[in-house]
Amino acid sequence: MINVLIVEDDPMVAKFNRIYLEKVTGFTVIGVVHDISAGQHFLNNNDVNLVLLDIYMANNNGLDLLVEIRNADINVDVIVITAANDRSSIQRALRNGAFDYLIKPFDFERLKDALLKYREKFERMKEGQDVQQKDLDAFLLKKSIPNINPIDLPKGLTVPTFARIARQIAEWENRPFSTAEIADKTGISRVSISKYLKYLTGQDVLKVEVIYQETGRPLHRYLLQPERINMLHSLIGEIK
Repeated sequence: MINVLIVEDDPMVAKFNRIYLEKVTGFTVIGVVHDISAGQHFLNNNDVNLVLLDIYMANNNGLDLLVEIRNADINVDVIVITAANDRSSIQRALRNGAFDYLIKPFDFERLKDALLKYREKFERMKEGQDVQQKDLDAFLLKKSIPNINPIDLPKGLTVPTFARIARQIAEWENRPFSTAEIADKTGISRVSISKYLKYLTGQDVLKVEVIYQETGRPLHRYLLQPERINMLHSLIGEIK
């Protein structure tokens, strides 16, 4: 689990950032503070992996905290979330090692993309593991490394249809779904969708649960395996 500290002086913005963040699997908010000094104190006394950092705060500039983090050699990453869109703020943040920079207002998908990229880096850079060039390229060059090659799809399955289904599954990463729900969203026939879901289940990307309805008919509910979420997003990136 990735421990996150939110540093934001607006309580409402902090609340929504927390809601957004906890929609993404693998992250948990362990603290919310409203000024730099509180942020520094929290970092000194807690195990934090990632900071969501605002810049404009009352009597404070959040980038000062970023500089303090780097000067103190604190092992934590930072994603800046701010209304500051001037070049000097952006350059200062990036030069001091900000992982990403989001300008308010932003949509959830942009934050989700940043978090998924960070989670990929976090998992590839775990202590005790050797790092290969391809692991670095995955986030330094913004390359996605798929675990399934779409060229290897079984006969009868096509890349465009696979892409449509995969994108819909990715949107539902935290909740179970049925073949009918995928069909309603994509316009693809249930018979066709069933073939792709069977393939993904066989690849251990999805797990399936059979629920018997009052009529006695079985209903298959699918859920994306948490540890395979990165693979699915990487694959989607490759087949856009």
